[in-house]
Amino acid sequence: MYRDVSACSTYNYGDALYWDARYIQEANCGSFDWYQRYSALRPFVRKYIPTSARVLMVGCGNALMSEDMVKDGYEDIMNIDISSVAIDMMRRKYEQVPQMKYMKMDVRDMSFFPDDSFHSVIDKGTLDSLMCGNNAPISAAHMLGEVSRLLKPGGVYLLITYGDPTVRIPHLYRSVYSWKIELYIIPRPGFQKPADSASSAKSFLEPVPITEKGQLPADYVLEDPDSHFIYICKKTGEPIDLSNKSPYSLSL
Repeated sequence: MYRDVSACSTYNYGDALYWDARYIQEANCGSFDWYQRYSALRPFVRKYIPTSARVLMVGCGNALMSEDMVKDGYEDIMNIDISSVAIDMMRRKYEQVPQMKYMKMDVRDMSFFPDDSFHSVIDKGTLDSLMCGNNAPISAAHMLGEVSRLLKPGGVYLLITYGDPTVRIPHLYRSVYSWKIELYIIPRPGFQKPADSASSAKSFLEPVPITEKGQLPADYVLEDPDSHFIYICKKTGEPIDLSNKSPYSLSL
């Protein structure tokens, strides 16, 4: 249930051994950013995360996202990844950049950090990786529980994913997390809108409402079928009462 089978390959993306082998094999291929580069995500990052915030970058890999954020004024980014190969590589690369720190860690168990440690958690494909691994719903629950625990009240979990609301909202919208959620949708890099497209112009910087059942509105046109979804999950500090709400509704 809620496992993204259609989007998963035969690889176990939740396994450290897979990622260690992949980073060794691709050691000479340079950095790689999943889904979107910082330039595309910057409007959302700057809107919801102050430059003085303490940020946790989960599943950092060898991406340039944190470096680009530091260049943009961010002062304190803790980067974690399940792969010791990736972490060792990035530690060496950025040993002279005090704003960026690296630790090997599994997002399903971040007990090294005390409660309320971070103003923001950024996830660009890590939850997606777990959803393609073994025991996906359990792994997702462990990770999201840890993310919620580590966020300060008022803090933001910024999730960039290929998962539309039908497969992500059941995991995200749980009262124990105390999250109010906004949704944005952006096209994949390089997407060109067809010249004969009849869809109305949209601003990707405006939040998208969804129905109570977690669906996009019936009249919503997804211009790029391979769009990326950005969930802004803000921790309220109080459990959300779901007794009179559909478990799939969003607070926008």
